[in-house]
Amino acid sequence: MKFNPITLGIASAIVAAVLWVVCSLLVVLLPEFMTHMTAGMMHDAVAMSLSMSWLGFIYGLIGWVISAAIAAWLLAIIYNQLLAE
Repeated sequence: MKFNPITLGIASAIVAAVLWVVCSLLVVLLPEFMTHMTAGMMHDAVAMSLSMSWLGFIYGLIGWVISAAIAAWLLAIIYNQLLAE
């Protein structure tokens, strides 16, 4: 089964956007909990404080959507090439 790179890229971009919005809402609503969870995911290597501004929200949304779309597009192309061999 081959993947359509464009369709997979768009689907991944949508999923990334939804996850970013949910994560951003959690940072706004539960900043202390999200700070501890993020620090735990980073092996407590860095003392940090999370905050969310509208500009940060937009930059993060754009960055993650584009990154997810490109990664999924590339994954589909590589997968289809490996499938053909």
